[in-house]
Amino acid sequence: MDAVRLIGVGRRALADSHEAPDVMVEAWQAQSLAQAIGSRLAVAGPPELRGEALGLSEIGGRGCGALTSPLFGVDRIRAAQLSEIPDARETLTGLGALLGEVGIALVGIASTAAEDRIYWQCMEAIDAADECQDRILEMLRRLTDREHALTESAGDPDPAEEEAGSGGGGAGGLGGSHGPALRARPGVTRRAVVEMGAVMEIQTDPEWVG
Repeated sequence: MDAVRLIGVGRRALADSHEAPDVMVEAWQAQSLAQAIGSRLAVAGPPELRGEALGLSEIGGRGCGALTSPLFGVDRIRAAQLSEIPDARETLTGLGALLGEVGIALVGIASTAAEDRIYWQCMEAIDAADECQDRILEMLRRLTDREHALTESAGDPDPAEEEAGSGGGGAGGLGGSHGPALRARPGVTRRAVVEMGAVMEIQTDPEWVG
């Protein structure tokens, strides 16, 4: 199953979990998925993401270690079902939202925990989820920078056209004797914000398919 679908399954399962043990199992599943996605992007993702992706994988593994491993077979571990990452931006945005929801759910469990062991497991997992989100935000920023660079490269004027334009300034132009004509370059502004489950102004990255 691809990463986007697995994330969707995880978010629905977390929303349907109301008891502490079920919430902690879903938190473990989310951290495990973060580990798997980070590992996959570190090996085969866009080059700009690979360092942060490796960090995401390591932190996801630490988050899994903070929680008690669920007692079920590999076939029920969603990370083991990961087949592909169809779109890096969409995947990271969804994963960030999932981890934000996990953090909120674990805060609720920690605040009512009767055992210190459960409390500290939740706190360590919350810290790991927050760190994962930091890595995700950095990767989304790097994807945006990459898109800007590609857009600017595609929008560079032809040198011959630029030289020809330097002598054709009219009454309202910016060329003529004052130098080459100034041309506005197309720009794209994209911003991805993943914070506590909120996703705003997200656009997919058509330049890369995992």
